[in-house]
Amino acid sequence: MNQVEEPSDYPAAVREIMSRGVEWEIEPSLDRIRDLVDVLGEPQRAYPVIHITGTNGKSSTARMVETLLRERGLRTGLYTSPELTALHERIAVDGEPIGERRFVEVLRDILPYVRLVDDKHGVRVSFFEVLTAMAYAAFADAPVDVAVVEVGMGGAWDATNVADGDVAVVTPVALDHTRHLGDTIEKIAAEKAGIIKPGAVAVLAQQPLPAAEVLLRRVAETGAVAAREGIEFGVLHRDVAVGGQQLTLRGLHGTYDEIFLPLFGHHQAANAAVALAAVEAFASGAPTRAQPSLEAATRIAAGDDYAGGEEGQLDPALVRSGFAKATSPGRLEVARTGPTVLLDAAHNPAGMAATVEAIHESFGFSRLVGLVAVAADKDVAGVLDQLEPVLAEVVVTRNSSPRSMDPGELAELAEGVFGAERVHLVPRMDDAIDRAIGLAEETGEYAGAGVLITGSVVTVGDARTLLRVGAPSAE
Repeated sequence: MNQVEEPSDYPAAVREIMSRGVEWEIEPSLDRIRDLVDVLGEPQRAYPVIHITGTNGKSSTARMVETLLRERGLRTGLYTSPELTALHERIAVDGEPIGERRFVEVLRDILPYVRLVDDKHGVRVSFFEVLTAMAYAAFADAPVDVAVVEVGMGGAWDATNVADGDVAVVTPVALDHTRHLGDTIEKIAAEKAGIIKPGAVAVLAQQPLPAAEVLLRRVAETGAVAAREGIEFGVLHRDVAVGGQQLTLRGLHGTYDEIFLPLFGHHQAANAAVALAAVEAFASGAPTRAQPSLEAATRIAAGDDYAGGEEGQLDPALVRSGFAKATSPGRLEVARTGPTVLLDAAHNPAGMAATVEAIHESFGFSRLVGLVAVAADKDVAGVLDQLEPVLAEVVVTRNSSPRSMDPGELAELAEGVFGAERVHLVPRMDDAIDRAIGLAEETGEYAGAGVLITGSVVTVGDARTLLRVGAPSAE
């Protein structure tokens, strides 16, 4: 094997990973990632896993699951994608992204094995496969009591699927990534159903009927146990509240009331119900392929996680405090006020419909201006159709991704939906933000004016950087 210089700092580590092909450019296979985790000692089997797929709501649900687990006193790993601003954000331990220094250390630890697998297959291990192996290795090294793992895309052929989730969560399935996952709901659901393994608990959000049929067929084939939103668990009641919403949730083992969730929209309430069911399933019935730490096992055996109610019910106080701490960056996130600037990563029609509904319900805007930058391979017309009723005007631009649609093409599509007089083309993101804020302020009604920056996770990440929202750690 050729001697190759190891990355010495974070920028070099990012360059090494980014230089590798994306997974959809390589023939779908788990062979490379299986070989890689095999030579690493199968770190993904050192702890139980809650595996999460779906089209919309994956990251929000994963973050809520992780927060509830951590509130119970468990040491957690969290793997999400894509990142908002920095690559190392994808891997978190105990609620905090691993820092740049630790990111470099983990990559350096596994890189000799990555290159062995490169040589064996004659195809370089992909960008996402390397990150996934890094996450599994970092969690084993921590060590964590449980890992919450969000798929990158799909499920069956996703690199994360070398782990066998004790709980498999499927958030709502819709048309997205049709070029890679299939052009029907049934095909996409079949790909996502691949994370449901024999003997697991499958926690299923409410689904379109074709998706539900595919998922339940997979449950039957694997001998898994299904927990379905609207049947075994769900949202019993919700009220809009200042800064979020007040919920009553029915879980798998009890009812939990007086829950404040600092996130907006019915879709986030549903995500909370799914997260609660996943944690209940993990805590009280899911088979475990790895054991939690002695400290965690002692605490659970002593009954510290339960307080009255049905057998297996979680402590309602811990559930309330966990949800009160829930965050979902880039999901109707308030970046500033005067005027209010919202950041939302919706990038397909179903996701944008949920965003628009939540804006109507939770924000009393008298004038809302949109800023949109979206990937060229998305259903852009469908996204714009959802936005048209709620936006007074729209600024179209591009984000930092090479997949971003050309602003001229986006403007042409937007003019067909909004009319030319409501569309403003601004090629640079920073100038586009200034223009959108200026348009929102034109009436002078600052309290009722707002800006929605949306269309892509990359768009939201770029805006967070430009607006200085959050700051990743270098430690």
